[in-house]
Amino acid sequence: MRAVTHRLGGVSEGPYDGLNLGGHVGDDPTAVARNRTLVEEAVGTPVAYMDQVHGADVVHVRAAGGSPTCDAMVSDTRGVTLAVLVADCTPVLLHDARAGVVGAAHAGRPGMLAGVVPATVAAMRDLGAEQITATVGPSVCGRCYEVPAAMREDAAATSPASYAMTWQGTPAIDVAAGVVEQLAALDVVVQWLPGCTREDPTLYSYRRDGATGRFAGLVGLA
Repeated sequence: MRAVTHRLGGVSEGPYDGLNLGGHVGDDPTAVARNRTLVEEAVGTPVAYMDQVHGADVVHVRAAGGSPTCDAMVSDTRGVTLAVLVADCTPVLLHDARAGVVGAAHAGRPGMLAGVVPATVAAMRDLGAEQITATVGPSVCGRCYEVPAAMREDAAATSPASYAMTWQGTPAIDVAAGVVEQLAALDVVVQWLPGCTREDPTLYSYRRDGATGRFAGLVGLA
């Protein structure tokens, strides 16, 4: 199972209006808990979340509960869904049904540069994964992610495909393109879902709104 939520539905209000799943953004904790319950009811399993810090650490999850400090999780346990929370960063959902191994990675610019995606693929292969497929969810697109020129050069040195330009012709980074390039180099089959968080009002976007919620990429074994 692989899925991506949006902000429609849910019980959060104000700038978090909708199905906010982020418990660290200032939303009412009761509303976040209810939203997370709605997601668990929809997927039919407990959901494991992370305390994301824009790094490259990967945690092996055997059961939902707690929030490990990391930016990627892998699991070979059926009946547990892994969640990655985003508002502009790239959610990467990895799956090998034959081996019974899944992974979820939070790939913002720092995570892409730190190698969180290759680290997640390596952790899955350590658990026996051989034929990994990836779903890359919506994120801020290169046309909307303006950065200083030096930052673009640093990103391109790691992933050349991330080199981008905004609608106005200024330097930008396309993190998702860089992630897809990394996955392809690792022989991972990729499905890249369309959508830019800053351009799509049904998705949360920090760059567009500042105070906002988080939507989720979800992956698990049936």
